[in-house]
Amino acid sequence: MPFKAPHNLTVVNHPLVLHKLSLMRDKTTPTAVFRQLLREISLLLAYEVCRDLPIALKRIETPVAAMDAPFIKGKKLVIVSVLRAGNGLLEGMLDLLPSARVGHIGLYRDPKTLQPVQYYMKVPEDIAERQTIVVDPMLATGNSVAAAVSRLKEKGARDLRLCTLLSAPEGVTRFHDAHPDVPIFTAAVDEKLNEHGYIVPGLGDAGDRMFGTK
Repeated sequence: MPFKAPHNLTVVNHPLVLHKLSLMRDKTTPTAVFRQLLREISLLLAYEVCRDLPIALKRIETPVAAMDAPFIKGKKLVIVSVLRAGNGLLEGMLDLLPSARVGHIGLYRDPKTLQPVQYYMKVPEDIAERQTIVVDPMLATGNSVAAAVSRLKEKGARDLRLCTLLSAPEGVTRFHDAHPDVPIFTAAVDEKLNEHGYIVPGLGDAGDRMFGTK
């Protein structure tokens, strides 16, 4: 069955994003360059994720005149990294959003049940009052990040968005089925998953390539 993109999927296909992503896909790209490219792409993705943040006017004085200037309204954002690879997107987003609060959630897949098991979670106590951006470079099967978002909702998070670098059609469908209320932002939706759960053509394991562990 052909992939049908859900209504809440945004593919950020800006030429700069596509160019940098192509460099990251190349298996000869060294670890340091891969990390830098991921950081740069995350800035561009953050720009799109934050496009509709609410704005409020505040009176200020420029060197020339007074004006009602637009500022981001409400409490600071929360960026939640799905460990470990999510930290690559997190760092770049913090370059653009330095005042954002930061959360982390760690999950692993139980080898017997194949279900995600949480081993770490730390998020701001008032997450229910803040917009939350969940970052994980690869939306492959979608099981882990769907579980992560479920945990965040249990903590009270209500205004959530998912930001990924690469997605597989299977992962997009799985995540949307679990959380149709959470918008997905990604740089590309690739062809499929292979028998090992890797995105094809993809770029390999983002965590291993980022940290040089393989």
